Parts: sequence; C-alpha cells; structure tokens
Amino acid sequence: MASTSGGAFPPIFDGHNDTILSLAGEGFDGPGGRSFFERAEKGHIDLPRAREGGLGGGFFAVLPRSRKPQPGQDPSTVVGSTESAAVRIGANFSETEGWPPPIPLEDAQSDALMRIGDLIRIARESDGQVRIIRTAAELQECLDTGVFAMLLHFEGADALDPDGRALEVFYAAGVRSVGITHFRQNAYAAGVPNLFPGTPDIGPGLTDAGKELIRQLNRMRVLIDLSHANEKTFWEVAELSDAPLVATHSNAWALTNHPRNLLDKQLDAIRERKGMVGLNFHVGFLRADGAVNPDTPISTMVDHIDYLVDRMGIDCVGLGSDFDGAVVPNELKDAAGLPKLMQALRDRGYSDEELTKLAHGNWVRVLRETWGA
Repeated sequence: MASTSGGAFPPIFDGHNDTILSLAGEGFDGPGGRSFFERAEKGHIDLPRAREGGLGGGFFAVLPRSRKPQPGQDPSTVVGSTESAAVRIGANFSETEGWPPPIPLEDAQSDALMRIGDLIRIARESDGQVRIIRTAAELQECLDTGVFAMLLHFEGADALDPDGRALEVFYAAGVRSVGITHFRQNAYAAGVPNLFPGTPDIGPGLTDAGKELIRQLNRMRVLIDLSHANEKTFWEVAELSDAPLVATHSNAWALTNHPRNLLDKQLDAIRERKGMVGLNFHVGFLRADGAVNPDTPISTMVDHIDYLVDRMGIDCVGLGSDFDGAVVPNELKDAAGLPKLMQALRDRGYSDEELTKLAHGNWVRVLRETWGA
C-alpha cells in the first residue's frame, strides 16, 4: 500500500446498523426513544453525528422480533426488551437445547412493517436530507450531493413467507438486502450463536424453503447477506447463488475465534466471487480474547482490515459497523468518531484511492453488480 499525506476523507457508506431500533427505544442501549434529526449522547447514529463524522449512509437493518415471548425464546428478541448489550448480542443458544423456536410469521411481519414505516417516515420528513436508495446509481448520487442514503435491509428473513409473496411487497417498499437469519434458527437456516471461542461450523444449513428463498433473491437481484449464517449455510448459498458473496458486518476468525467471524476459506470464496466483507466494530468480534470491553484501541480495527485486505484484496473490504447494535471502542464512540478510524487507516499506509474503496467505493461496486443498476 502506498503511503499518503492526504486531506479530507471520502464519505463513508456503512454495511450495517441497528439504528431504527435505537431510535424507537427498543435497541440494545435500553429504553427511551430519540430523534434521527437531533444530536444525542445515546446510541451511535443520528443525522448531526453522521454529518460530523462523514457518514453518508448505510444499510439500515430491520430486525423482526416478536410481540410476546414464545416458549424458550431469547427475551432480547421481544419488542420492548431492555436487555443489556451483552445479552442483546446473541446470547440465545443453549448447548443442550439448541436454538429457540422461530419467531411467529405474523409477529415478524407486523414488526417489520412498523420499522420500514419508521424509516420511510424519516426520509419523508427530512426535507430532502435523507433518501431511501434502490440502485447503486442513487447511492453514488447521494454520496456526491451530500444526501444521506438509507438502504433497507432485513436482518433475518423471519418476516418472509415460504411462498415468496411477502418479499414482493417488501421489495416494492424498498428492501434491497436480506440476511437469511440472525442469532437463531428460522424457517430458512440457522445462525451462529454467541459462544466464544467457537467456529461457524455449527448447526444445519439451508432448509428447502431456504434454498427457494436464495433462488428468489437471485431472481429479484436482492443482496444476500451471509453475516450471522453458519458455515454450512454459507457454503450452500455459495453453491446456489450466482451473485457476489457478501458478509455485511463480519471480521476475520483467524484474529478473533468467534463464530460470527469468517474462516480463511470463507474469505477466499468471497474473494473468488468478487464479493466483500464489511468490518464489524463490535469489540467482542475484534479482540483476540473475545472480551466485550470498550477499552479496545482503534488499531485493533485496523488489524482486522489489514488481514482482510491481505487475504482478499483491497476491492473486497469495506465497513459494516453494527452501530446501535454493538459495543464499539471508546476511542471511536459513535458515528462522529469515524474520522479517527480513517486517520488510523491513513497512518497505517492506505492511499487516498484505497481509502475511497474502503469508505464506499467497494459497496457501490458490489451493489451495482448485485442489483444490476
């Protein structure tokens, strides 16, 4: 990598956040809603802090949850939960009982509709400052003009029916990215649990309904997110899908042996398919000891980016913060702190051209190749 003195940093497009839950007061940071348009000390993203930190937009996750707890269900997946961050981040797996039962379809759909409605309302009330994007060209236009770009993403396909009708409706509403599952098992696949240390080689792969979902997502040219998928699901998606392989918010397992991170052979497959990985900022996925300790230096984030770039190439790496759904380094704090990460990357030797690819260029490329526009 060529060194550079550089100047201002390129705008950042981020591969994942849980901000809509935080705004509603139902996120990992506890009760008490807030406005997207007013600067807050709580949470990680609002428009003022995004502007301050050079965040030009990102994948806004809709994480469907239940209205009431089901037998054996992780309470943090119930709407209105005030579970702590440590519980919120995936502690819903029993080594003796396995995964809790799937979220009821009607609950997942109802919750998803509310969250999408909230995001659409934000765009409508923004006076042109926020736009829900449906094409890579729209994303690039937003980055060029300073309009904040929201990409609607499902974190878990629980709100989709096996017949495929719901995806048609959600697609019309703007959903352009779907993660198959979260920290649980659903009708389509199994996610990885929050068990450190561990590998993603746990649980079954795609169900028959999951295989049909992959085919439908390909037909509709919706991005398939492999973050949270277990290893068997990963390889079955790789075999079925004809799109670039993408993990929107995952890190390198070789550096942090957490099952949420990707093995070298998975990184190699993503490189071969010209996909990409977005760096997750959660400290438990960054630290070698897996500790959820916010006293983690930004250099640890750069170490993971270095590893991903060395393994896959500069064209296959971006950012996938998990803001508003993770414990991030105190040194970074929130979206306003993103220039600190960019400066750390510059200090590590990344050129201006490389910084642009990491900040947003690779996301624009992968989305264009996936969506076709």
